[in-house]
Amino acid sequence: MPSESGPNNAHINAQTSMAPAIKAWEIYLHDQGRSLYTVKAFTGDLNLLASFLPPDRSIGAITTNDLNHFLNWLQNGRGVPCSPKSLARRITSIKAFFRWLHKNAAILVDPAEKVLQQSVISPLPQVLTTEEEQAVVEAAMSKRSAKKADARPYTLLTLLLTTGIKKGECLAIAKNHIDLDAPGGPILFIRYPNPNSRYKERKISLPGDWVHSYQEYVEQYQPVDKVFAWSPRRLEYLLEDIGQDAGLSKHLSFDMCRWTCALNDWRSDLDRDTIRQKLGISKIQWREISLKLRQLAGEPVETDSQA
Repeated sequence: MPSESGPNNAHINAQTSMAPAIKAWEIYLHDQGRSLYTVKAFTGDLNLLASFLPPDRSIGAITTNDLNHFLNWLQNGRGVPCSPKSLARRITSIKAFFRWLHKNAAILVDPAEKVLQQSVISPLPQVLTTEEEQAVVEAAMSKRSAKKADARPYTLLTLLLTTGIKKGECLAIAKNHIDLDAPGGPILFIRYPNPNSRYKERKISLPGDWVHSYQEYVEQYQPVDKVFAWSPRRLEYLLEDIGQDAGLSKHLSFDMCRWTCALNDWRSDLDRDTIRQKLGISKIQWREISLKLRQLAGEPVETDSQA
């Protein structure tokens, strides 16, 4: 069945030109709860395709050759650099658009079906060594135990290093997302307001030492709703300060803490799917993540069958 914002409801058919079809798809993406960034990127990719094709080319007349010529033009004929990551995203945009048209019977044949997807593996992320991790934890702890005690740096840092949560997830934590009296031990609940992101929701065990620090933090800062009620940049500065106090040459960040947590779990032989679920990522995303973790751990990529 076509969705309420499908091409049929927008009177889109094989004779329709690209512009109204792209507009209908934009409405569909918004209805699906996709982020503004995603919608802008995907529609921008399709508008670029529309500018490449002849103005009178209808969506039903577009062929696989047309799409391959467009992709070749992006790489070799446009005169503007097209990174592998951008090219992969544009292929994804094209495939998603024509699959949507075909699924909803606006076109009889999906011309993007045989276009080869180009996957891109980004460079390995930076992680903390065991010595560096100990140094930043000690630097944060020194602020916690100072004469003018401040539990915030230690509470934030150790939460990131033990849970592996993302920056956005950290900022979204409300006080009622932390259950210190759960039967199996303290738990952090990661919640998402968008129904399309519910698969990322999960619960993560919290260590006892973090609970003590959190209780000190709550007493000192008295958060009302959000646990870390500061701007993203303010918390980034806080991590940077910890790194500088620890004499770290690397740039301590949310992402570095997340990857360090994942690598620690990997090296501890934690069940691979348990790590995936803890990180809140899909099985498709896990393919690249697990490959990077194997490389970071110094393991032979070919022989590890646990991922």
